[in-house]
Amino acid sequence: MIVIVDYGMGNLRSVEKGFERFGFDVKVTDNPNEIKNADKLVLPGVGAFRDAMDGLRQRNLIEPIVESVRSGKPFLGICLGLQLLFSRGYEDGEHSGLDIIPGKVVRFNFSGNGMKEKLKIPHMGWNQIVSRKEGNPVLKNVPPNAYMYFVHSYYVCPENKGVIATETEYGMCFTSMIWHKNIFATQFHPEKSQQYGLTMLENFGNL
Repeated sequence: MIVIVDYGMGNLRSVEKGFERFGFDVKVTDNPNEIKNADKLVLPGVGAFRDAMDGLRQRNLIEPIVESVRSGKPFLGICLGLQLLFSRGYEDGEHSGLDIIPGKVVRFNFSGNGMKEKLKIPHMGWNQIVSRKEGNPVLKNVPPNAYMYFVHSYYVCPENKGVIATETEYGMCFTSMIWHKNIFATQFHPEKSQQYGLTMLENFGNL
């Protein structure tokens, strides 16, 4: 059973449909016990870091998510679901995340990078991912420079660069996917990324 965590943020149906396309047994739930008993866990999300953490806290979902990840179950974070894995987020102040992956989540700041021409924020649309780590099972049959669909204003900064699975260029080089043991998480939206994004969902379901 693949369980998709519902904490009140994001289009969960599109993620669910992505897995159903390949015949996987999938369920969307905010029930802590169902999350604990999942074979695989998916944490999607679109929106603000603080609101997401509040949503998880109000539904008593933080402990079962952290327990599931640390038990070694395959975990897939998507967009905000990637960012929540980190220690701290800096959207409208400083807020604690799940602290599973040490690091922070910060806003694009192109003027701070010395760029004369500012790119649009949010970073929205198709962009390439560049593989930085060999053997990623979720990227099986996905070209190392495939295009994926992004919508975000913040990006993750892992303390341990060894968790970086792919990077993407948008005024700077940022982490677009992490992979650490049983943890896979993307800044882009596989469910909206057509053939190669759906291949990623299939690969995760087959783990």
